[in-house]
Order: sequence, then C-alpha cells, then structure tokens
Amino acid sequence: MPQITLDLSLEQTNMVLEALGQLPYVRVYELIETIGRQAGAQVQAPSVEAEQARLTPVRSA
Repeated sequence: MPQITLDLSLEQTNMVLEALGQLPYVRVYELIETIGRQAGAQVQAPSVEAEQARLTPVRSA
C-alpha cells in the first residue's frame, strides 16, 4: 500500500484519534497504534532536544 504523509497539528491529530475511538476497536486499533507511535516520536523529540540544550554547558571564549 502506498504511504502518504500528513501534516496535522496536535489538536487535529487528537480529533482524528477521538473520531476513530467511536468506531469498533477491531477495525481501528492498528491505525490508532500507528498514529500514536508516529505522533509520540515527533512530540517527544523536541522536548528531548530542549532538555539536552538546557543541560549542555555554555563555553565562553
């Protein structure tokens, strides 16, 4: 199956997940897991980078 990339805000993604939650679990659980996995990686990445930047000492010249 061809892959596509969507560019959704966090709010829009949550709305899609909420709508999927209204459907029978057996039909949508894999899709919900896939969305959660992909979104989770993107949401966590900026916070990890920010934490690393916070902990990195600034060197003076």
